[in-house]
Amino acid sequence: MICETLSITRSAYYKYKKRVKPEKEKQDELLCSLILEYHAMYDGILGYRRITMFINRLNQTTYSENYVHRLMSYLGITARIRKKKVNRKRVKPDYVKDNILARDFTAKTPNEKWLTDVTEFSIPKDSRKLYLSPIMDLYDNSIIEYEFSFRNSNQLVFKMFDRAVANNPGARPIFHSDRGFSYTNNAFKSKIKNAGMIQSMSRVGKCIDNGPMEGFFGILKSEMFYGKIFKSLDDLVDKIKEYIVFYNERRFQKRLKCLAPIEYRNKALIA
Repeated sequence: MICETLSITRSAYYKYKKRVKPEKEKQDELLCSLILEYHAMYDGILGYRRITMFINRLNQTTYSENYVHRLMSYLGITARIRKKKVNRKRVKPDYVKDNILARDFTAKTPNEKWLTDVTEFSIPKDSRKLYLSPIMDLYDNSIIEYEFSFRNSNQLVFKMFDRAVANNPGARPIFHSDRGFSYTNNAFKSKIKNAGMIQSMSRVGKCIDNGPMEGFFGILKSEMFYGKIFKSLDDLVDKIKEYIVFYNERRFQKRLKCLAPIEYRNKALIA
């Protein structure tokens, strides 16, 4: 049947099947199979740079990004694209702080610099919105604490902050956020003071001042939210929790020497 379809003789077909494949062709086939495997394993969230890192890290290989990119293009594989953030309305603050962080997103030790913000989610099956408030440690980009709520309220941020302080005794980081109402009221000012932290705030309209936190939200939504169907907001909460575990423990980052955030953090804590 194949021979008739291709209009070739049986002898030519079997000669082709028995031929010795060039080494380059074998290598291309192997890498294509790995790309397809990891693209499916991570649900299409990996671009060519990160899929290269994942393949090399987990298979002890040294494929180049250009090589992987070429074969991904051949296979028609691309990562999901992030959507732009929608700006929220702001209310008059009780007080504001300067941008002490000043876009210096490096940290030499854990618990030196913490970032936070609030992002929202909505699904067609529920008229309510879900709000997520996490804290990121700039040493390793790990999410050290987070809280959910169906209301974007002070209590959402306060519960997250209180738990972070309790779970990290002795931590005295620079605590950076935007100028949202939860961070610019006197009650939160007292919490910062009692925890012995230094508060820093982004300038108005400068979301890049909180770049890594904004970046995490973009990654989170593009990799586990956009294009997905959730049975309920409770189901969405469970999926976000699962993703944060994945992000902290198994999502390798080039900046962290191809380690996951918790791997990198643990190396510092036991050093």
